[in-house]
Amino acid sequence: MGSLWIRLPVALRYTLLVIAVLLVWQGYVSISHVQKLLVASPIDVAHSLVADFQSGQLTKATWNTLQTLLEGMAIGAICGFVLASFAVFSRIGHDLLTVLSSIFNPLPSIAILPLAMIWFGLRPESIVFVVALATIWPVAINTDTGFRTISNTTQLAARNLGLRGWRLVIGVLLPAALPSISTGLKASWAFGWRTVVAAELIFGVAGSAGGLGWYINNARYYLQTSNIFAGLVVISVLGILVESIFGLVERHTVVKWGMKRAA
Repeated sequence: MGSLWIRLPVALRYTLLVIAVLLVWQGYVSISHVQKLLVASPIDVAHSLVADFQSGQLTKATWNTLQTLLEGMAIGAICGFVLASFAVFSRIGHDLLTVLSSIFNPLPSIAILPLAMIWFGLRPESIVFVVALATIWPVAINTDTGFRTISNTTQLAARNLGLRGWRLVIGVLLPAALPSISTGLKASWAFGWRTVVAAELIFGVAGSAGGLGWYINNARYYLQTSNIFAGLVVISVLGILVESIFGLVERHTVVKWGMKRAA
């Protein structure tokens, strides 16, 4: 049985597991006769998904969350790359990265949300700020680690070819450190995704600018349990989709180039 399972395509194995989970979920709801207010069945969740996607409510919420997340991640990734590059060429930069990451990396970014709301007001910029703060440090720390694992021979050869400063970073260090950078970006996505949903749950821009967190919290307010599950399903599916994209990019880059083993 085990060998047969291994021979199945990966996508088919995952699909079968998801179907099994849904069947167990539906069976539990049907047999236990649990109240719909407590646990919605997969069928009810599917109805809510279809209805809210057709009405555009869930589509807008998903897009708003992704837009906020991508803006925050872009800012965080750029700042992280700059900090890591500065740390490579300067002892002050290395000390600065060590101090800042020691202070802010263990700090839950969602704890900064009240300050962000005072600084930026009740606007999406507040959530973008906390997402950026959550995503800087995984990128900076992993990129710095990747830079420092590059052999001295490679760096000396690049310098002998006349590469200095940002030309050295872009032309040599970034490609050589790509496995570590990829790890940092995946960790950054995970931190940013959790932060944006949590921030929207605590403070979500309502109406047409509301995101998935606001959608879930609004469903809780009206005791629409199936809609809460629908929002959670969308979050999970997007997470799986992005992980698949990261895996695809890695297979065509660092794995193909022999810089990382295939999973």
